[in-house]
Amino acid sequence: MFETDGLKHLPEILNELGARKPLVVADPGVRDAGIVERVEAQLAGAGFDFHLFSEIDPNPRDQSVDQGALRMQELGADGIVAVGGGSPIDCAKAMAAVAAHGQSVRDLAGPGRLSRPVVPIVAIPTTAGTGSEVTFGAVITDTRRNVKVSVKGPQLAPAVALLDPSLTLSKPSDLTASTGMDALTHAVEAYTVKGANPLSDAMALHAVERIAVHLPVAVENGNDLEARAGMLLASLVAGIAFSHADVGAVHCIAEALGGMYDLPHGVCNAVVLPAVMRYNMDYCRARYARLASAAGIDFQGVEDGAAAAVRWVEGLAAAVKLPRFSSFGVDPSDFPEIAAKSAENGSNPSNPRPMAAEDYVALLKEMTGS
Repeated sequence: MFETDGLKHLPEILNELGARKPLVVADPGVRDAGIVERVEAQLAGAGFDFHLFSEIDPNPRDQSVDQGALRMQELGADGIVAVGGGSPIDCAKAMAAVAAHGQSVRDLAGPGRLSRPVVPIVAIPTTAGTGSEVTFGAVITDTRRNVKVSVKGPQLAPAVALLDPSLTLSKPSDLTASTGMDALTHAVEAYTVKGANPLSDAMALHAVERIAVHLPVAVENGNDLEARAGMLLASLVAGIAFSHADVGAVHCIAEALGGMYDLPHGVCNAVVLPAVMRYNMDYCRARYARLASAAGIDFQGVEDGAAAAVRWVEGLAAAVKLPRFSSFGVDPSDFPEIAAKSAENGSNPSNPRPMAAEDYVALLKEMTGS
């Protein structure tokens, strides 16, 4: 459902799903912004027996997932209302999987591990970036190994994605910028990975068109509802795109950085994207040129278009004031470990340019100018 002020439909959605005892899952930031209070008001007014779980970190951890799943079981929760960005929505998905299977989230990581249905999930995104409301997986930090792992399966697709642009109006410009560039990363990688296909191509290009128009406006004027709505839809279709294609080296590096340094996933994607695009250039020039066309850029020929696409992404990142890679404080002595984890990532084979660990080291050095 996509509707401004659509939150009012939450009770009827839950009734249709047969969920009368939902657990509301949100992070502290969403709670403190007053959005959870609005959700709870809808549930209370309709007589639902609900509870809140908000012990979630910006990079959801395995302990939070297992704790939340235990809370679900104790309460007899028959549904989840996940409110926020990718962290609470991913955490909610993983909680549902753990509650259904009775195992730790670490035991469920990897493809083909889910064998049971989960309670229905209603995902209400409050940021325009991850597209987690329409994807089949959840990315969680394994704190024993300091790596990000994925729990995947069609069971994890939310039963309903409730997109209400008014819920994104409260987001500050820096978060709007990083999540918007995260959505762009999903679109660019979905369009250029080896598994790209007609469905993912259509969705990815549509996302790029909307991001080019709406992201600068949303960052400059967070109260522009049209821009907010445009970005929320762009995030959704970019999520559909990469769900049907995969992601590549940008996500491999971002997940390694997130696991080791606890850096925000969306920010890592956004900052790393231009460098990876330059690195992949020789393997997807024609597709880069098509991305430039979707972004509304005039160019002459494929070579010019491909270069223009990379310049546009770099310029957009600068225009929305993204931090530089150097601001992450990554120790160069960690490059080999980051590179090894990137190369071992399940999405690494999808990258258009073959990438071994030494290639990731070279790319990391290039981003730092070393």
